[in-house]
Amino acid sequence: MTQPALAPRNALVGVLVVWGVALVASVGVGIFVPEEWRVPWLLVAFGCVVLLSFAVQLWYGRTQGFIFRVGGSAIGALLLMGVISVGFALAALVA
Repeated sequence: MTQPALAPRNALVGVLVVWGVALVASVGVGIFVPEEWRVPWLLVAFGCVVLLSFAVQLWYGRTQGFIFRVGGSAIGALLLMGVISVGFALAALVA
């Protein structure tokens, strides 16, 4: 006798969690880190976000679409962090 399949978790939630962490990390780096150290710390934060995206999608437990979900998480986080870092760079130029 087979057990009924449980409803799978929503894969979009994992992607949105990674994007939220990227948002918080990039704003935190922009606020708390001096200007000359922002780029290296943004790179460290992005590396942590990529590792987080792998961990979240592995926890999800489905092989179908794994690369697509990890890629979407990482590319979305990269774009989000890039836009925020451009905002902080423009704010530094004005000030």
